[in-house]
Amino acid sequence: MKMSEIRDKSFTELQAAGRDLRQEMFNLRLQQASAQLEKPARLRTIRKDIARIETQISALRNKSAKAAK
Repeated sequence: MKMSEIRDKSFTELQAAGRDLRQEMFNLRLQQASAQLEKPARLRTIRKDIARIETQISALRNKSAKAAK
């Protein structure tokens, strides 16, 4: 997922996307543990997408906190 796509999403959409990615990462880890993982690079991609989403969520929280002051 590109950062430009992430910036276009709302706070609730970002939270939902983060939840979905975490669930997918959990499933991939289970597959990796049982040696059934076909694309191990997908773990890295998902981990980076989660980080991008968390960064944007943090930025939105900071922006709303500054606006509230």
